[in-house]
Amino acid sequence: MKNELLKELEARGFLNQSSNIEGLDDALNAGRVAGYWGTDPTGDSLHVGHLASLMLMRWFQKYGHKPILLVGGATGRIGDPSGRDKGRPMLTDEQIDKNCAGLRKSISKFISFGDGDSDAIMVDNYDWMKGYNHMDFLREFGTDFTIPRMLSMESVKRRLENGMTFLEFNYMTFQAVDFLTLYKKYNCILQFCGADQWGNSIMGVELIRKKMGKEAFVLSTALITDSKGEKIGKSAGNAVWVNEDKTSPYDYYQYFRNTPDDLVDKFLKIFTEIPLNEIEKLSKLQGAELNEAKKILAFAATEIAHGKIAAMQAQESADALFGGGGNSDNMPSIEINVPENVGVLDFLVSAGLFVSKSEARRMVEQGGIQIDGKKISDWKVGINVADECIVQKGKKTFLRVVKKK
Repeated sequence: MKNELLKELEARGFLNQSSNIEGLDDALNAGRVAGYWGTDPTGDSLHVGHLASLMLMRWFQKYGHKPILLVGGATGRIGDPSGRDKGRPMLTDEQIDKNCAGLRKSISKFISFGDGDSDAIMVDNYDWMKGYNHMDFLREFGTDFTIPRMLSMESVKRRLENGMTFLEFNYMTFQAVDFLTLYKKYNCILQFCGADQWGNSIMGVELIRKKMGKEAFVLSTALITDSKGEKIGKSAGNAVWVNEDKTSPYDYYQYFRNTPDDLVDKFLKIFTEIPLNEIEKLSKLQGAELNEAKKILAFAATEIAHGKIAAMQAQESADALFGGGGNSDNMPSIEINVPENVGVLDFLVSAGLFVSKSEARRMVEQGGIQIDGKKISDWKVGINVADECIVQKGKKTFLRVVKKK
């Protein structure tokens, strides 16, 4: 590859699969390119699992190209079957509007919007999809998709035995029409996607070729997994959210601070803009010194998502807590009703640290709960909370609990 952007993306581990890497290389070298990435409004915030694609878009913009961010108001009404064993819950119009607003907030943390040549724009596919009635859509696009081709897609094959609905079967046709629409309106020749969206995205390339006689491109990124190798997403229950009302800057910082040793190099390359030569030095650190690389990773990732001040506050709070200072100013907090002499298990569940008393009991029995620095060893005890207290769960989770007046 000759293009500097593609070299950067390859060196940082973003590149997974491309429809035509040589053609894309030539197109990027020829001048500014418009490319898009889309997400459906299934939640009101992006999470860390989305960030490989979003950081890729950030680099795309830094190298002078024009990002188009698509929020799927139309596709969100269908539900993407990719990577799913069952259909997604049907969302109301009010939920979709709320979620779209939350996604715009998430995206704006990473991408610059405006009227300049390389400033990003945001679109909603509901704006053009709502103009089609069923007959119009079938007459315009029905002959461009063959059943054998659609059945060959992994997202379809996986769901056939589980009762894939006709609604979900149409999802890939909507996504293909999105790409065609953006190609016509903005000369958008490139779609970015996660590895699980490859089949849906390729359908758009094929539709553009059929309708326009032109070539467009798809570039996919690898899925981000946790230390167990599981995909990070809200349905898996391990999501770390971008919007601060769902995951505080402190918890966001702590997520990256607690990166497993073998993922530090990968996360530095994907989630930060630290130069590659510096990352190479950090990745060579061993033992206790590797913790310094994790701090640098956590600060840099938090600064991108929440700003420098929030990153500094999160770092200072974490350093004070783990250094024994106990500074709770910037740690996550919750305000709850706390009766006198409340049972410790009820207290821990009410504070949201556990979903059940049995789960809380196991942690107490394992010696993993401290309240104001005192280890709780008996799950049957009652506790009295004055105005507030600091609860430590395990080694790395802290919560300031404030008593409602």
